[in-house]
Amino acid sequence: MERTRPNGAKTLRTAIAFLVHSNLFISTASTGVALSTTLLAGFAPEPLPLGIVFVATLFVYSLNRLTDIEEDSRNVPERAAFTERYGRPLLAVGAALYLAAILAAIEAGVRGAPFLLSPVAVAFLYSLVGVKRILLMKNLLVGLSWGAIPLGVGVYYGAVSAPEIVVSFGFFTVMLTVAAAVFDIKDIRGDRAEGIRTAPVVFGPRATRIGALAVTVAVGGGLLGVVGVGIVPRRFLLLFGFLAYVAAYVPFATTDRGPLFYGFVIDGEHVFLTALVVAFELL
Repeated sequence: MERTRPNGAKTLRTAIAFLVHSNLFISTASTGVALSTTLLAGFAPEPLPLGIVFVATLFVYSLNRLTDIEEDSRNVPERAAFTERYGRPLLAVGAALYLAAILAAIEAGVRGAPFLLSPVAVAFLYSLVGVKRILLMKNLLVGLSWGAIPLGVGVYYGAVSAPEIVVSFGFFTVMLTVAAAVFDIKDIRGDRAEGIRTAPVVFGPRATRIGALAVTVAVGGGLLGVVGVGIVPRRFLLLFGFLAYVAAYVPFATTDRGPLFYGFVIDGEHVFLTALVVAFELL
């Protein structure tokens, strides 16, 4: 009997699911934020800060997957099953790599090496203290955590107060707060059961989408302003590609979308921006 050939779409979906559930994709996305910020600010990329961002994200999200496993069993059972099987080994790997990155930064005499401990504080507040149960605090903490990536770039290059870094911090903080709120649409059932008051739980999915689009338009206006008056160079207009990407996916963020839409399409906004910025630099 002839053997059935593997289904290409199924194989691709399996590969994407592994990247998303293992936190490798989100770690790549956060590294993309660091690289985009570095290039937009006019610095030469170096492997150490990019590697630090990757392993710090891997550690934080691996810890979060384990502490959120009860919620995930309701919201995303596929991811919960993956975490049950591979979560602890991935956390161990993430913790080991994160510790190695801290030691490498100290050995290299990196400016602001204590700043590298901030992901531990974030993980503690988010996963163990229960800050995420306060309305909008969950989203704001996520936004500030991602906004800290440009600040880390500024610390590394000794330019934390440079306009390019400050604008990048504000942009990513606001837009990742928006993304976190939209992301919670898929988790309404589990968050409501756990008593977590997210924007979709309190205001509903439709209002969350409208609010996300309104903030995206407002950020676009602010971006035009800071470029128009010369606070940051014109290459920052590339961030409109990011805003367009957000505006394109928000209307499709509904409760019936699968975790791969949220974990791959939405988090893919950073990969898209990185590709855009790198292409601009090359061309």
